[in-house]
Formats: sequence, C-alpha cells, structure tokens
Amino acid sequence: MTDTDPAPLRIATWNIRKALGTDRRRDPERVMRVIAGIGADVMLLQEADFRLPPRPPVLAADRLAEVTGLRAVRFDHGRESLGWHGNALLLRPGLDLVRTALHDLPGLEPRGMIEAVVATNSHTFRILGVHLGLLRASRRLQLSALNDLIPPAMDMPTLIAGDFNERSLRVGLGRLSPRFHILSGGPTWHSRHPLFALDRIAISPGFQAQSTTALHTALTRRASDHLPLVADLTLLPWAQSIPGTT
Repeated sequence: MTDTDPAPLRIATWNIRKALGTDRRRDPERVMRVIAGIGADVMLLQEADFRLPPRPPVLAADRLAEVTGLRAVRFDHGRESLGWHGNALLLRPGLDLVRTALHDLPGLEPRGMIEAVVATNSHTFRILGVHLGLLRASRRLQLSALNDLIPPAMDMPTLIAGDFNERSLRVGLGRLSPRFHILSGGPTWHSRHPLFALDRIAISPGFQAQSTTALHTALTRRASDHLPLVADLTLLPWAQSIPGTT
C-alpha cells in the first residue's frame, strides 16, 4: 500500500454499561466475546470503568487482548481505569499510537473525552471518544468544547465516536455538522427494543462511509442496554480528500 491508496477501516462504538446485561448479570466475558466478533480495527467503549473512585476497569486489559486481539490504549491519568470518564479505546495490532490526550468536558454531569492520533503504514488520523451528557444544554456545551479542541483548519482525518445521548436525528448535533458527516446505523437503545440512535460516529473529510450498522443479535441484546454501532469506512489520502487539491 502506498500513500495514495485508500485504506479500509472498521470502527465500532459501544456503551457496555459496565458489563451489566439486560438479564441483570454482570458478565465481562460476554462483552469481550461480542467485541471479538465485531472484528474492529478501532473500538470505542463507554462505561468501561466503574463510576466510583478509584474507578477500576470493568474489563481487564490482559484478558481483553487475549480474547479480542485488541490492545487497550493507556491514558496518562494515574488511575487504574481503562479509560477516562469511562471512555476507552481499543486498537488492532498494526495501528501505531502517535500521541494521546484526555479532556474534561463542561456540563451538569462530569463528562470527558479521550483523544488519540493513530498511524497506519501510510495514513494518520485522529480518534475522539465521547459519552455526552443526558441534557441537551450540556451536550451543546460539550460539542462546542469538542469543536474548540480540533484545529480550525482540519489537519488530518478525524472521527468522533461514542454515546451521543441524542435521540433526535434532525436536531441537537448541529455544532458538528459544518465539519463532520454524522453516521447512524439505526436505533441502538434500548437493545431489547431499539428506539433511539443514541450512538453515533461522525467523520470528517478523509473518510468515506461504506456501511453503518447497529449490531442486533441475541448476544448483543443481552450483553448491554446499548447495541454496538459498527461502521466500515475507507480512509482516503488526506490531500485528495480536500476540495481543490489533487
């Protein structure tokens, strides 16, 4: 593959509800079986840590690697947690970390965001993982803060994935729309009877979406109250994705 070739990329995001299933059983092994079956290159998780300090991880990083083949990205926060404010990032082998960061987000509830810049053999792209607030007013503040963290002149392909907590497909996420195409694969919550597309993946220029699907199986209906959202993307050479360039 050369730096002019597009690259396929499978992205998935899933709120695992601390591995507590709809059958009221907390089963990390079941969650990891679902993750393994998705075959993602990049997997974003929400509610991957317990809420109370010291916020221990729900899934053990060593066991995650053994079952899923994905490695958990470590963030510099001095905690045992897998992620930050419950947001975690898993990567397949062959994707190299360039840098990571974590951010607090404004709003009534404590919320945060994780950031990673990742490189393949010929492409570099940014990943942002979020779990936005329950109140639309808080989400608006959080989306504005998120926009402020991304360079005004987009410097690389960027995707945002997570539990956006927005029920509407028409309003509520307008702060992202000037720079991002927001993907929805259909309702993801509640997993037993999905009604709302709370989970989204937003992509900047540099990505093309091939398909986006909420993974609705007997196992995913039990493993969490959210369904995983899976997007197959093509990662384009950055210069060729900007209007007016070749």
